[in-house]
Amino acid sequence: MKKFLLLLVMVIADSFLLHAVAIQDSIDNVLKRLDETIVAKQKYHKLRDQKITRLKNELGGATDLYKQYKLCGDLFSEYLHYRADSSLYYVNERAKIQPMIDYPDFQIEVQINRAEVLGIMGMYNEALRILEGIDSKKLQSNETLAYYYHTFRAFYGWYADYTSDLSNKKIYLDKTDAYRDSILLYSNCQLNNDIVLAEQKSLSGYPDEAIVLLDSLRKCDLTPQHQAYVNYTLYEAYGAKSDTLHQIYYLACAAITDIQTAVREYASLQKLARLVYEQGDLERAYRYLTCSMEDAVASNARLRYIEVAEFYPIIDKVYREKEQQKKELSRTMLVSVSLLAFLLMIAIGYLYYWNKKLSVMRRHLYATNRQLVTSNQNLAQTGKIKEVYIARYLDRCVSYLEKLEQYRRSLEKLAMASKTQELFKAIRSEQFIRDERRNFYNEFDKSFLDLFPNFVTDFNNLLADDGKVYPKPGELLNTELRIFALIRLGVTDANSIAHFLGYSLATVYNYRSKIRNKAVGDKERFEQDVMNL
Repeated sequence: MKKFLLLLVMVIADSFLLHAVAIQDSIDNVLKRLDETIVAKQKYHKLRDQKITRLKNELGGATDLYKQYKLCGDLFSEYLHYRADSSLYYVNERAKIQPMIDYPDFQIEVQINRAEVLGIMGMYNEALRILEGIDSKKLQSNETLAYYYHTFRAFYGWYADYTSDLSNKKIYLDKTDAYRDSILLYSNCQLNNDIVLAEQKSLSGYPDEAIVLLDSLRKCDLTPQHQAYVNYTLYEAYGAKSDTLHQIYYLACAAITDIQTAVREYASLQKLARLVYEQGDLERAYRYLTCSMEDAVASNARLRYIEVAEFYPIIDKVYREKEQQKKELSRTMLVSVSLLAFLLMIAIGYLYYWNKKLSVMRRHLYATNRQLVTSNQNLAQTGKIKEVYIARYLDRCVSYLEKLEQYRRSLEKLAMASKTQELFKAIRSEQFIRDERRNFYNEFDKSFLDLFPNFVTDFNNLLADDGKVYPKPGELLNTELRIFALIRLGVTDANSIAHFLGYSLATVYNYRSKIRNKAVGDKERFEQDVMNL
């Protein structure tokens, strides 16, 4: 049993939650539609102005008094909740035509018209004086009689809304209820009777019955005016139940109809503004009240203007305070953003400065790296040269010592054999030295060309066509090439070159000068260019 009760409670709670979510979604949608309708308000006003213009044109061309009277009545109705002073003008026009038409109710109808428009304009004393001056017993038509009681009910309703004294308000509300009973007795329109009956049930403490009746009416094919009345009465019924969400929904529906039918004298939107304000939606409340104020002023509806004016300063103050807070927040944000932008500019400048400095450092580092690579290559090349020449020098020294040893033994044999003449001949001969020097140069040429195989070609690229130097067939290098081969190896001293090649100092100078003069480029840098080959 406990589990069943718990399950039942959960089901009921879920149903309430789903209902609350559903009504909230409906409210969001209807308020969104209302916002869109308010934005398009001028379009609906334009449509009503076009209709009024057509009626005026039709009135200008009418010759029949009855038709003129009816058209003035139509214009009175069109202007009544749109522009009250224009509505009063057509009441006066109707009053001019009425004596020429033999129908008693028309005179009283004009008086009721005048009382109705004066009540909307807030001229309650004048309206009451007119209504009290009418002898209802003279009315022959139930329709006019219902209109008379309806106007009286509306008048005491306005009075009740206007007065702040609770005792007087109760008196006016009681009179309103009394005239509501009279309307039910004489009205021929069942729809109007149902709306008035629902209003009566709602005020008598039976809002649920009123809601059932009004919901059934909403399913009928209603005119826009009746839609607004039904929705507004539903708002009052749910007000009796303290159901704010449904009040908001039905007031929004009524307000949409009011604006779409270009009604400016209404209570729905300003009452809705108060409710949404209490729900915390300040911006919407401000927009609704602003729209209500504009329409109340344009329609010359004093009561509606007073209703808006009572609440507008409260919302306006809160709204302006909120706007001021937004401005202060925006100002703070602007200052903060400006400060951040300034700091960012400083940071960008600082980064730009260091970026440029880093770029210079990178260029220097790159140049240094290039120099280092070149130096490493030169060192590697120098090391290779040293390795090759040291190895060949050692090999050459050993070979030369062996030859000297062989030469000594040959001389020793001649001496021991007492071949004095042949001994002196061998000692005086330079053939041995020539052969060794030739072999030495040949060995040098081979070693050098192993290290620099393109030397001859690269060297001649530095010379003019008529000055190019090539070795003879069978030679690896000639004297000129050998001199500059030594310069390429870093031996630039003329004495060292002359000693190495076995030439005089003047001969070396002549060779160097002759070749330098045939250089293609800068002659002063020729030997440096050779060293860079």
